[in-house]
Amino acid sequence: MRTGRGTARTARTSREEDFREFAAGRTNQLFRSACLLAGGDTYLAEDLVQETLGRMYALWGRVSRIDNPAAYAQTVLVRTFLTHQRRRSAGERPLGEIPEPAPGTGGPGGSGGPDDDPALRIALLGALGRLAPKDRAVVVLRYWEDRSVEETAEAMNVSSAAVRTRSVRALAKLREQLGGHYAEFAA
Repeated sequence: MRTGRGTARTARTSREEDFREFAAGRTNQLFRSACLLAGGDTYLAEDLVQETLGRMYALWGRVSRIDNPAAYAQTVLVRTFLTHQRRRSAGERPLGEIPEPAPGTGGPGGSGGPDDDPALRIALLGALGRLAPKDRAVVVLRYWEDRSVEETAEAMNVSSAAVRTRSVRALAKLREQLGGHYAEFAA
């Protein structure tokens, strides 16, 4: 009978090691996405990532049935964010300056983009933060995560038509908020 216990313990240890490896490999990407969803609020982003990883750990034994655990983690992150936004009191708004991202987390864009221009990064995060939570989630999933309309709809639990509509409206709001100088980044 000891072999049965040893086998179960070994399987559990192996699952835990697999999860640790998964979490270590995905945490930075989840954090970057969470920062965008949270409008630059790194404290909320850390909470969202922690909640996401906690939920992923709870179902890690069943995750083998999921085709793409990384994509599923992003879906869990978005749903966690939307749930948080529904619970949040209407009057609660973070104040102050947007903190710099943690070392090594980077941000959206590449060469010549928001990372190279702090004023642009602040303008983009501010404009993104002023979008409604679902609009922000659509923008992050469609344009940051480069997901299809159908994948975005599934992650948000809405129809493809709702994603298309929100995309158009959210981009128009971003262009309006950013004005002529930065509107090219909301294309």
